[in-house]
Amino acid sequence: MTDLLALWLPILVSAVLVFIASSVIHMVLGWHNQDYPKMAQEDRFMEALRPLGIEPGDYMVPRASGMKEMQAPEFREKRSKGPVMVVTVMPNGPWGMGRMLVWWFVYSLIVSLFAAYIGSRTLAPGTHYIRVFQIVGATAFIGYALALWQMSIWYARSLRTTILSNVDGLIYSLLTAGTFGWLWPK
Repeated sequence: MTDLLALWLPILVSAVLVFIASSVIHMVLGWHNQDYPKMAQEDRFMEALRPLGIEPGDYMVPRASGMKEMQAPEFREKRSKGPVMVVTVMPNGPWGMGRMLVWWFVYSLIVSLFAAYIGSRTLAPGTHYIRVFQIVGATAFIGYALALWQMSIWYARSLRTTILSNVDGLIYSLLTAGTFGWLWPK
């Protein structure tokens, strides 16, 4: 076992590297530019919804109140007619990118912290680089990537978006693993 406090530097450095890598991926490489394509007749769609005053939140349309209603012919007809969607309504106004970036960095710190925890419980000081890389990398990949599949499985999120996000998660986990392997206590 390794003292978790001895891993503060790789936790911090790996989170910074992931933050930088994600910035490059999203702002320079642009492979996520097609994750959310523009809706056909966007202006008309927005005009139709605006008077409804929908509060920010996550919604499913149509949404049954339970299994009994899901089996009802009326609900089945709603689903057949469509549109069927899962929608996240965000607050109106400009994007608060600063706030989102802070939360992304905090999330990266948390993934690194959990990777450090698993590593600290299973690896001793002086463990060889590749073994640290394996344990920490697998743990970080779980944190950055695996839960994304639920959105494709249950909510029809584009498989392309999920796969690209898993590629991101692989890059982030490799950076995290490499950082921990490099800075693992002797």
